[in-house]
Amino acid sequence: MMNMQIKFTTPEEAVKVIKSGDHIHLSSVASAPQCLIKAMCERGRNKEFCDVHIHHLHTEGAAPYSEPEFEGIFQLDSFFVGGNVRKTTQAGYADYIPIFLSETQRLYRSGAVPCNVAMIQVSTPDKHGYVSLGTSVDATLAAVETADHVIAVVNRHVPRSFGDAMIHVSMIDLFVEDDTPLEEAHFTTPNEVEVKIGKYCAELIEDGATLQMGIGAIPNAVLAQLGGHKNLGIHTEMFADGVLPLVEAGVINGAAKNIDKGKMVSTFLMGSQKVYDFIDDNPGVLMMDVGYTNDPFIIAKNDRVTAINSALQVDITGQVCADSLGTKFYSGVGGQIDFIYGASLSKGGKAIIAMPSVTNKGVSKIAPILTPGAGVVTTRNHIHWFVTEHGAVDLYGKSLQERARLIISVADPSAREELDRAAFERYGSHHHYIKSYMKK
Repeated sequence: MMNMQIKFTTPEEAVKVIKSGDHIHLSSVASAPQCLIKAMCERGRNKEFCDVHIHHLHTEGAAPYSEPEFEGIFQLDSFFVGGNVRKTTQAGYADYIPIFLSETQRLYRSGAVPCNVAMIQVSTPDKHGYVSLGTSVDATLAAVETADHVIAVVNRHVPRSFGDAMIHVSMIDLFVEDDTPLEEAHFTTPNEVEVKIGKYCAELIEDGATLQMGIGAIPNAVLAQLGGHKNLGIHTEMFADGVLPLVEAGVINGAAKNIDKGKMVSTFLMGSQKVYDFIDDNPGVLMMDVGYTNDPFIIAKNDRVTAINSALQVDITGQVCADSLGTKFYSGVGGQIDFIYGASLSKGGKAIIAMPSVTNKGVSKIAPILTPGAGVVTTRNHIHWFVTEHGAVDLYGKSLQERARLIISVADPSAREELDRAAFERYGSHHHYIKSYMKK
């Protein structure tokens, strides 16, 4: 443990600070402190407290506190609905707080959401008494600053990342030791449709661009196309394995950035052990507070910010649903609007919504109107570029009828006639939409 003398306790002992009515913050994604979660749930099973509220962003691994058996004991009010709590949230056992990712930290700092206990995971201390939050700073730093009690799992597998991730041990009240390796996330290889989308997006990315992209096959497909680019930068909410070959090849070097020049900036990570190893002791990566990474006005300080985000459904006016399937919550607002708006304000920036034109079951994801109950995440006023496997269209400054024509042009061919008819019925024969409809 270097020169630091830290007194460790057991997970079971540490979670005794939790009392009825408390609000608990759990660190996110790979950093979810599983040994503390397990000990907390054990206390819950023994009915040692009730009405304990739990908050977190997306977490990897088990989330037993959201299960029906803990009704009345734990209430999960997440800031993002991840796959591990989706079913329980949709069934009403857990709930969701709609919030821009940039503002999750403000919930704690403003007191809108109290934080009684922050349960986090950190690296081993250095000789100066600093530990690192490793793979997840996001809203966790704000929770640490505002919590009555901070319990930290010290884990030698947590990478020592820099930026806002570095905190002094004096900010922590209780220490637990656990050397379970971090949860890894592995992504599928892009399929033919995703590769096509990746190509269209890559064509929009200029040399010297600063990139933000989400997770999954489409971002990986985009990154795979960028080998010939120069001087790309990263200012994002998260990155995964796809960026590593581009860093090694010198394509991503941050040389053209106006702020944090030469640095990759992120607030959390999700990927394989390779990513965790990459950020360990790496001064080229800054893991920052989500209030910094996702502030649209900070994002806009870099030129040519290119933000690529996905959607569940888009209507013919350009409204983007990205958080729910009808009334059923699927994910959350996340950082989509933070980056769509930030990229739009950036000099030479491009905000891109990219998605396959149909679902896995062949249903068109482009619809005349959004499914009733669907949430509008990116409004029709915010959307710029829209990309499917059938092409890329720029909707900025276009009228409703012109948008409809452009959006339908990148829909699945099997859906275009029905979409055309809907647009015709919506805009009537006296509008110029009729001209393109009549030509068919």
